[in-house]
Amino acid sequence: MMRLDEVLALTGLSRATLYRKIAAGTFPPQHKLAERCCGWRAGEVDIWLRNPISFTVADLKRDDDRDAA
Repeated sequence: MMRLDEVLALTGLSRATLYRKIAAGTFPPQHKLAERCCGWRAGEVDIWLRNPISFTVADLKRDDDRDAA
């Protein structure tokens, strides 16, 4: 799991842009880890990094389907 600062450093996005992309479905959503703590799965961020221009949340499901096959 990656925390916000690590995601921002890795992607080069600003905090506002990151949350805007999450709302638009063009960046993987965060997962709640505790009451006041959330993070991103490193594998999902890696999928976004491979193709940040055309990424959609549906790409995460397609990648899961490929892993299951």
